[in-house]
Amino acid sequence: MSLGTLGVLAFSLSLPATRVAVHDLDPWFVAFGRAVGAALLAAAYLRLTRAPRPTAVQWRRLSVVALGVVAGFPLFTSLALTTQTSAHGAVVVTVLPAVTAVFAVLRAGERPRPLFWPAALAGLSAVLTFLITTGAAGGSLAPSDLFLLAAVVLCGLGYAEGGALARELGGARTICWALLLSLPVTAPITLLSAAAGPPRGTASAWSAFAYLTVVSMFLGFFAWYAGLARGGIARVGQIQLAQPVLTLLWSALLLGETVTRATLAAAAVVLAGVVLTQRTGSGPPASTRRTASRQPDSSRRTVPHRQARP
Repeated sequence: MSLGTLGVLAFSLSLPATRVAVHDLDPWFVAFGRAVGAALLAAAYLRLTRAPRPTAVQWRRLSVVALGVVAGFPLFTSLALTTQTSAHGAVVVTVLPAVTAVFAVLRAGERPRPLFWPAALAGLSAVLTFLITTGAAGGSLAPSDLFLLAAVVLCGLGYAEGGALARELGGARTICWALLLSLPVTAPITLLSAAAGPPRGTASAWSAFAYLTVVSMFLGFFAWYAGLARGGIARVGQIQLAQPVLTLLWSALLLGETVTRATLAAAAVVLAGVVLTQRTGSGPPASTRRTASRQPDSSRRTVPHRQARP
C-alpha cells in the first residue's frame, strides 16, 4: 500500500504538468518526447542492473503495457489538455480505479464479487453524465472529453497488464522494458514533431516536461507496478481514489484554475461509485500473492518452467 501511495502521489501532478507543458510545446512532442527521455533512463537502469531479457510471451505482454501507459495515456491527455483544464480532466480520471479493476479481471485473473459490475457501471455513468452536461455547446461530448476517456481506458489497461507482469519481472523492469520496446515508435514521432516546429518554451514548460519524463513516465512506475504486483491490482488500485482530489488541489494551487461546485459534486459522486467498486474487488490469485511476497522487486523474474529460455 505504501508503494501504491508513492505512485499515486507521483501521478497526481501529471495532468497539471501536462497542462503547463502543452501551453508552449507541441502536444505530440510532449507525449512522445517524454517517453524517449524516460527510455534513455530505462536503458541505463537495465544495463546497470544487468537485467535478463524478457521471454517472447513477456514481450507480447509488454506491448500492451507500452500501448496503454507509454503511448496512449500521454498522447490523449496531451491532446485533451491543449483546450481543457486539468481540473476537468481530474474528474474524468476519477473513474480510472474502476477501469483498472475491470482490466484486472480481464487480464490478470482477479475475481470480484457480483456487485462489482453494477458499481463499475454506475461510476462510468456518472462520468459520462458530467461530460455531457459540461462539455461542448449543445450538450454533446467535446473532442477533449473523448480524448480523456480514451486516455483512461488505455491507462487502465496498461496498469492492469503491467501490474500482472510485474509479478514476474518486477515493477522497475516492467516499465523499463516497455519504454525500450516503444522507442522505435516514440523516437521517430518525437523527431518529426521537433522538425515540424522546433520546440521552444518557457522555463516552466521545460520544467513540467522534465517532471513528466523523470517522475510520471519513469520513477513513479517503479513504486506503482511493484505495489500492484504485491497487493493486488484491484485492491491497491483503490489508492487512486486520492489522485483526482490531489490533482484538483494542484490545479488550484499551481495553475490558478477554478474548481467549481459542480466539479466537486461530480467528483464526489464518482468517488462514491468507485469506492463501492473497489470494495467488491479482490486481490491477486493466491499463487501470485505467495510469489510476489517471497521475492524482492529488484530480482523478481518468476516464469513458468516451460517458458523459461536463455
